[in-house]
Amino acid sequence: MANTNIHQQKGNHKMKIAIIGGGAAGFFSAINAKANYPDSEVQIFEKSLKILSKVKISGGGRCNVTNGCKNVKTLSEGYPRGAAKLKKAFKVFDNKDTWKWFEERNVPLKTEPDNRVFPISNDSQSIIDCLLEQTRTLNIQIRMQTGINGIKAKDNKINLTLKGDKIEEFDKVIVATGGSPKRSGFDWLAELGHEIIDPSPSLFTFNMPNEPIIKLMGVVAENAAVSIQGTKLKSDGPLLITHWGMSGPAILKLSAFGARMLKERNYEFKAQVNWVNENNNELIYQKLNEISLEHNKKKISSVKPYKIRERLWLFLLEKRGLNKDKKWEELGKKGLNKIVNILSNDVYSVKGKTTFKEEFVTCGGISLESINFKTMESLSCPNLYFAGEVLDIDGITGGYNFQAAWTTAFIAGMLK
Repeated sequence: MANTNIHQQKGNHKMKIAIIGGGAAGFFSAINAKANYPDSEVQIFEKSLKILSKVKISGGGRCNVTNGCKNVKTLSEGYPRGAAKLKKAFKVFDNKDTWKWFEERNVPLKTEPDNRVFPISNDSQSIIDCLLEQTRTLNIQIRMQTGINGIKAKDNKINLTLKGDKIEEFDKVIVATGGSPKRSGFDWLAELGHEIIDPSPSLFTFNMPNEPIIKLMGVVAENAAVSIQGTKLKSDGPLLITHWGMSGPAILKLSAFGARMLKERNYEFKAQVNWVNENNNELIYQKLNEISLEHNKKKISSVKPYKIRERLWLFLLEKRGLNKDKKWEELGKKGLNKIVNILSNDVYSVKGKTTFKEEFVTCGGISLESINFKTMESLSCPNLYFAGEVLDIDGITGGYNFQAAWTTAFIAGMLK
């Protein structure tokens, strides 16, 4: 699938390539550009003192390199924005190519039961060391604390203005600066004629300051379904109760797909939770009825349906006004229906959001209509390319954002 066999530039001119941004997309595009054009001079510009900082903290410090989806169709479903374009891009470089790339460079990977892919070392430093080793081997220069203050196209070249108004000229430039929480962070690129999609936070947890459920912090519902009242937004998967509200894959997925809509609502809405991820209330009733017949003399607190955690079960019973010491046989049809209702249609008021760990992800950025997605080259500024989260692409949690970075960086690095 992946093809790096690209001919060196014509003539004796030594091509100068600048990569703006020292994150995953920046390093990967630099490595691929140098591999494709061995005689070129490649430099990475990083405005801060830190490189690959998101790689370092991803996956709790283990680095969730990619997702183990079996095919491109399933992989592309993990992107609320950019899925259609990425589906084609994945035919050039997908998650299997990412796996192969790292394994060939002595970083063995593993797939966990939830399909997240990590280095076998369980340490993000393995990925960082690999990328740094490649830059050393390929003689790629890393310029720290060197921000770009201006960018201008001139005579088929690109001029970058550095600190102190110093101007350096490059043949090709790849922008891999990541997302920005504010639109103003993209002004320098808008000036070159690119359409900017307003940034919005994505991948966040729900704050529920007025909901008593937060006293259950740490409790997990293994398979819940969550929806947003008044919308078509739905998601399912594990749900984690936190000391501020709700998190876990079900919530994070919902926040990603609803990022713009939830921002418009100022993060105030009603979340509907189906604790057992069963849409057929009759089937839930049937299961509860079977329990009441089989365990009729037992207290409702002592027999939990659907493997619900005890603290959550007791909380839900109390919320529906059911005495935990009541026996199953004493519930009757009315009591059983009360439990059906709380299991399938529990409602919580959300007021605000919290960033998921330190993995700040935004949707928005350079509109995909502003670039040629086959090459990642700007349509308004020749010889300028984009890679990673600076584009209006974002994925759900599970390695999707890194995969989008590897793929777009690989294509940008072809410099076609």
